[in-house]
Amino acid sequence: MTRVLVVAGTASGVGKTSVTLGLLSALRRRGLRVQAFKVGPDFIDPGLHEVASGRASYNLDGWMCGREAVLATVARRAADADVAIVEGVMGCFDGIDGSSDAGSTAQVARWLGAPVVLVVDAAAQSRSAAATVLGFERFDPALNVAAVIVNRVGGDTHARWVSEAIRAACRAVPVGAIPRDDAWWAM
Repeated sequence: MTRVLVVAGTASGVGKTSVTLGLLSALRRRGLRVQAFKVGPDFIDPGLHEVASGRASYNLDGWMCGREAVLATVARRAADADVAIVEGVMGCFDGIDGSSDAGSTAQVARWLGAPVVLVVDAAAQSRSAAATVLGFERFDPALNVAAVIVNRVGGDTHARWVSEAIRAACRAVPVGAIPRDDAWWAM
């Protein structure tokens, strides 16, 4: 069976697409067959996924298509892949409304039984990032938030502080830190 990993964010704009594209490219360069998916009806990100992975990317829309269609799509499209990467939508628990997780990344991750890599924007925080991760872990204990990638860190010391705080307070393991690039954000 193909291994599946879900890239989720604490909110829109935290770097899910950048992290997903980096993972797809790195795994492909290592010679792995990588299958990409995008939660929701997005059409832009799947085009970027295709460039990075060398394969068509598919949408997983739990609200419009339902659980069985999502599971069937992953089973069929990832059958010959070594790993599948699912990029989430918005914040991990954001779906069609504020009263449920219907249509959310969390819903799809639970259906797939897949671990979640949570992307956290740490541009204006350090230890508080751990409180955010802990909140995501506790909000839905059935969701396997397994790892954290910290985005927009100000340097090595900042990355270390955030990672140490997450390690001390959370089950999820900090697995990477991406430096802030103010020139890119100014575009």
